[in-house]
Amino acid sequence: MPQPHIAIIDWTTSPQGDPESTVERQIIGDAAQVSRTLCETDADLTEEICRANAIIIWHNMPLTAKGIARLQNCRAIIRNGVGFDSVDVAAARERGIAVCNVPDYGTEEVADHAIALAMALCRQILPLDAEAKQLGWNIRVSPKLRRLSTLTFGIVGLGCIGTATALRAKALGFRVIFYDPHLPNGADKAVGIARVRTLDELLTQTDVLSLHCPLNAETRHLIAERELALLKPGAFVVNTARGGVIKKTAILAALRENRIAGAGLDVIEDEPLRTADEAATPNLIATCHAAFCSVESKIEMRSTSARIALAAVLNEPLENVVNGVSSTGNIL
Repeated sequence: MPQPHIAIIDWTTSPQGDPESTVERQIIGDAAQVSRTLCETDADLTEEICRANAIIIWHNMPLTAKGIARLQNCRAIIRNGVGFDSVDVAAARERGIAVCNVPDYGTEEVADHAIALAMALCRQILPLDAEAKQLGWNIRVSPKLRRLSTLTFGIVGLGCIGTATALRAKALGFRVIFYDPHLPNGADKAVGIARVRTLDELLTQTDVLSLHCPLNAETRHLIAERELALLKPGAFVVNTARGGVIKKTAILAALRENRIAGAGLDVIEDEPLRTADEAATPNLIATCHAAFCSVESKIEMRSTSARIALAAVLNEPLENVVNGVSSTGNIL
């Protein structure tokens, strides 16, 4: 009987793994053959990948229904990360292929990154740095410098990362509120923050808006022209969730027209930034979809993905299934 094959697919534009797949091989050992391939889209899938028994796929590498239709022996697709919007989960379900994610690996890092972006905006760190390096200063951005205890920190999505961010913001002295229509009553009391029942209510109160929701049909362009218009002119927007939650053209226009005071975007729709004009948008801090990233978080994420892939090829129960399919192809 041939040895099972676990295929790791990394994204050509921004590969995150190592060529030897060291972490994964330590977990999988001799139980399966492990390969790593760089792809830009699923049109680049090789025949070897299409014959694999399990696939580990990195962020931003799309796996569409067309690509999934080419998979011959795959029992599980493991998305390296929390989000799984880059994989057509419905198409995988139709083929009896389980889709799994790693929901807990970067909670601390993403929350820390969201707070770092918020603090950089509230304290205008980058403009002050640029001014100081001109060998003198007038503190031109002083109207934007704010006392944190006077500000409301508004969170959309109080999952693991949203909760971790809320606790950090609360410790810094912000008044913290959140909107999450999917949580049961009492979630606010458990964390000791205030709940609002509509997105509009949150937006009109918020000084710092921080997004922590998944990207799906409900949340795509959740923040667009109408929603940005509800924010105060002095408000800041932080996104460490998914780029498509904010309509890119809307937020860049709001920044250019000074309708909001600034934005810190670790993720952006159709990332990375595409033009010099986008990159030159005033009052924008952009980071490289790196909020999840630390030495520790990447090891944890890759170890979890490898463990799930190994379970898939051994026909063992799977962790973190997001599309209701077992490793044997049964609908759960």
